[in-house]
Amino acid sequence: QVQLVESGGGLVQAGGSLRLSCAASGRTFSSYTMGWFRHSPGKEREFVASIHWSVGSTYYKDSVKGRFTISRDNAKNTVYLQMNSLKPEDTAVYYCAAANSYDYRGPYDYWGQGTQVTVSS
Repeated sequence: QVQLVESGGGLVQAGGSLRLSCAASGRTFSSYTMGWFRHSPGKEREFVASIHWSVGSTYYKDSVKGRFTISRDNAKNTVYLQMNSLKPEDTAVYYCAAANSYDYRGPYDYWGQGTQVTVSS
């Protein structure tokens, strides 16, 4: 059974940093693209960043380029999202997802439960 478990969310002031983690288990993810998405009230869920587990290729939403960095630790089967220079508009529930594809657009088959990130002004 595939499980994606996010952690690392919290409350931070604008300009601060957080690192989200996504622990993946239940199968081999070497052929998978791992993505981070976010959803805030009144908005649609949006793509934030992705990384292919084996190839290491990364993609980012334009508004987070230069501030967020996605990475993975193969030994720990964990994907990270380092978020720096956080802004109030980054406030959302952040979800980890997995797609059996090289394409960062998915489709994403597995989703975590989400972790709340709140950035105060």
